[in-house]
Amino acid sequence: MVGIEELRRTGGYAVQVLAVAACYYAAGRVGLLRELSVEGAVVTPIWPPTGLAVAALLVLGLRCWPGIAIGALFVVLSLTSFRLDVLGTVAGQTVAPLTAALLLHRARFHTDLGRLRDGLALVSLGALGAMLISATVGVGLLVLADKLALHSFWPVWLAWWVGDAMGVLLVTPLLLLLHRARWPPPLTRWREATALTVVACVLVPLAAYSSVSLLFLVYPLIIWAALRFRLGGSMLCALLTSVVVTFAATDGVGAFQGLSRIEVMAKLQAFNGAMALTALLLSALITEQHHTRRSVEKACQELVEVLEHLTAGEAPPPRPPHPDTGGSGERSPGGGR
Repeated sequence: MVGIEELRRTGGYAVQVLAVAACYYAAGRVGLLRELSVEGAVVTPIWPPTGLAVAALLVLGLRCWPGIAIGALFVVLSLTSFRLDVLGTVAGQTVAPLTAALLLHRARFHTDLGRLRDGLALVSLGALGAMLISATVGVGLLVLADKLALHSFWPVWLAWWVGDAMGVLLVTPLLLLLHRARWPPPLTRWREATALTVVACVLVPLAAYSSVSLLFLVYPLIIWAALRFRLGGSMLCALLTSVVVTFAATDGVGAFQGLSRIEVMAKLQAFNGAMALTALLLSALITEQHHTRRSVEKACQELVEVLEHLTAGEAPPPRPPHPDTGGSGERSPGGGR
């Protein structure tokens, strides 16, 4: 029986690793659909595999990292032949999300993103901080292999770093939300959700492809989605906007018409970064305020019940244990080990 149970655990772990690898590879192929050339190097404005890798490590635990390495290896091999520097690139793509998960664990990150500090941690530690590793390793190996001139290091490094960071900012929150979502989702506010979807599908392409720079029109849409639908609504709008604007940028149309490749990348990444930060941090702040209001309302209700019992000369009812002290708590990034 012990041997059979061990085989089941090993088989389940192998399936988990292969599933992560397959999802990583699929996300990589999606990310490669739109590319930009910076100083002769091909980069992607958004690299979804980094966001998927960070979410997998937070949800499944740190031991799923071989799946990330396998997926990264196949993505790189789909672009070039096998060489020793390929292993270095794969190592950078694996270590970066691992570092992000470890840093978030040390920061006591909650996967529901229900606090402003969770949003700030994901931005500063998971996206901007940890992705320095993959960008530095990847571009450094290109320079060492004489595939990139030394004077081109910083422009390519910046594009690589922002692309990886955008993957974390846009993809990781959505995957964490899907993991915690209730299925089927409740149908409350479906009329408003439909209206928001229609407006987004009309407004976003108009702002992206208009010859007049109208990208600022997206921000009221993001604010509407965050106020009414919090993280799910705001991040879905942000992802839709980022994808449409990336298509316009790589085609060189709309607000990106007549710009050089460097200017296109700089404008696109600045817009995507500002929009993703606005959506993530605003929705986290609204969610935190919502939880605080519910806690205050619950405390007031309990106080009223206690006063009613004291007025009637009765002993106050026993209070249930607080969820934070009941032993359940949040699942850590290292869960499953």
